[in-house]
Amino acid sequence: MGFEFCSLASGSSGNCQYVGSKDTKLLVDAGLTGKYIIEALNNIDIKAGTIDGLLITHEHTDHIKGVGVLMRKFDIPLYVNKKTWDAMKGKIGSIEGKDIRLFNDCDPFFVGDIKVNPYNISHDASNPVGYSFVYDDSKISIATDLGCVTNEIIDEIKDSDLLVIESNHDVEMVKFGRYPWFLKKRILGDNGHLSNETAGNIITEVVKKGKVKHVLLAHLSKENNFPELAYETVKNIVEENKIKVGLDINIDLTYRNRVGRLYKIQKNI
Repeated sequence: MGFEFCSLASGSSGNCQYVGSKDTKLLVDAGLTGKYIIEALNNIDIKAGTIDGLLITHEHTDHIKGVGVLMRKFDIPLYVNKKTWDAMKGKIGSIEGKDIRLFNDCDPFFVGDIKVNPYNISHDASNPVGYSFVYDDSKISIATDLGCVTNEIIDEIKDSDLLVIESNHDVEMVKFGRYPWFLKKRILGDNGHLSNETAGNIITEVVKKGKVKHVLLAHLSKENNFPELAYETVKNIVEENKIKVGLDINIDLTYRNRVGRLYKIQKNI
C-alpha cells in the first residue's frame, strides 16, 4: 500500500479530507455531520473507528462541525494549534477527557508513520494552517481557504506528488453576483479565497519549480463558480505556459457534496 488521499467533501458547506499510509489514517477537518463523514469513509472502505488523528486547519464551522461527534464516538485524537483550539472548543460540545494534542504553529510532528508539516496561511481565522504530509518519500499537500499565496507556501508545496489547492471562484462571477459588498470584499481579499485564475498561476509556478504531478481543485464555490469553469480556466493557464495537462500534469476536481476519487501514490510516482 502506498500513500492515499481522498476528498470526502470540499466547499463552504463542509470540508473533510482523508490521508492514509500503510499504518496510519488521518482526517483533515471534519466540517460535516458525523453521519456523513462515517458514510463517506465507508465508501472508500475505511472504518471511522480506525482513524488515528483528526487535524484541524481553522475554526470555521465548515471545518469543525463533526469534530465533537467523531471524538465522542471514536476517541480520535485531535491535533490543533492553541489559538485555533481556543477559538473552536466552545463550538463542538463536551469532549471532556478526550485526547487533545496541541502543536506549535509550524513545527513538524509525526502521527504514526506520517510526518505532518503545518504551515501558515492567510485566512480570516485565529491561526489558520495548511498541511503537508510526508510518507515513504511521497508528499501530499493541502492548500485551501487562503486568500493569497506566499513564497513560503510555494516552497512548502512545490515538491508535492499530489497537491490539493483551492480554486474557489471566478472573479467576474463574484463581482456581478448577488452577494453583498462586504462578502465580495472578503472573498476577493488577501484573507479570503483563491480565484480560478490565481490557482492556475500557482499551479504553473509549482510545476515549473518542483515535481507536482497530480492537482486537485478544491473548495469550489456553489454561487461563484462551476466545476467546468474552474477546470477549463486552470487548464488554459497551465497550457499557455507550455505545461501539458494529461502528460506533464493531471488535474482533477473535488466535490462539495460527495466523495471524490481515492488516489494511491506509489513511491517514485
